[in-house]
Amino acid sequence: MDRNAYIEKTKAKLDEWNAEISKMEAQARGAQADMKLKYEEQLAELREQRDAFEARLHEARESNEKAWSDIREGMEKAWKDMSTAFERAMKR
Repeated sequence: MDRNAYIEKTKAKLDEWNAEISKMEAQARGAQADMKLKYEEQLAELREQRDAFEARLHEARESNEKAWSDIREGMEKAWKDMSTAFERAMKR
């Protein structure tokens, strides 16, 4: 997959994750105090992962073709970390 296609694919996934975070934020606002704390902890973790992923996406957009392979490896790790964080949050 070329760089531009990969960036578009990851941008779409990031948009999906942002929508999920927004849904969880709405659920947290309506939750009771004990559940609200758990939601906030999960949201903090997801936001941190999302921010790291967004930083990698920005690097990918700004990179040249030579640096792309190195950046892609970091993107793959960030993608995996974000996916894992969402899976854990959804199970809770």
